[in-house]
Amino acid sequence: MAEVDQITEDAQLLRRIAAADQTALAELYDRHSAILYSVAVKILQDEKEAEDVLQEVFLQIWEKATAFDTARGSALGWTATLARNKSIDRLRSRQRRDRFMVYSPDENQASEPFDATEHPLFAREQMSLIRAVVGSLPAEQQTAIRLAFFEGLTHEEIAARLTTPLGTIKARIRRGMLHLRAELEGRV
Repeated sequence: MAEVDQITEDAQLLRRIAAADQTALAELYDRHSAILYSVAVKILQDEKEAEDVLQEVFLQIWEKATAFDTARGSALGWTATLARNKSIDRLRSRQRRDRFMVYSPDENQASEPFDATEHPLFAREQMSLIRAVVGSLPAEQQTAIRLAFFEGLTHEEIAARLTTPLGTIKARIRRGMLHLRAELEGRV
């Protein structure tokens, strides 16, 4: 019976949050922040990033509480899904940034980032080629790729900034990356 009461209370908190009740948000935070933080830490393996994700999740809860539907699941399940998705987005963003780092070909320094100041001609040629290929993309793909890879935004953040559906952003990035891969393969 106590579990049913908590599920009902959580749903009521979300309804109050949807009505802009800050106290309800604080109550929901007190109830579930530890669980949501644990979800983020497990996925990200980084406590600092998990703290950032937790903050983003509660901001998202505040903004999207009206989207919660008790017929589709519990409030805890909904918030845990938000935390999971935000964590995965953050992890993917981190992985994308890591993939774009250029590493030195020297085996002894494999973990050291490539220092373009030591090889300015090489770096200038590579960057010129990359800029040219990125510049050949349609403007929408260029913008989405720039925001994702050079500014480190998640797909959701890009969609919000550009007021464009999330699926459209993902498709633009995917098409742009496929084009970049095809054009740059073996050249960079």
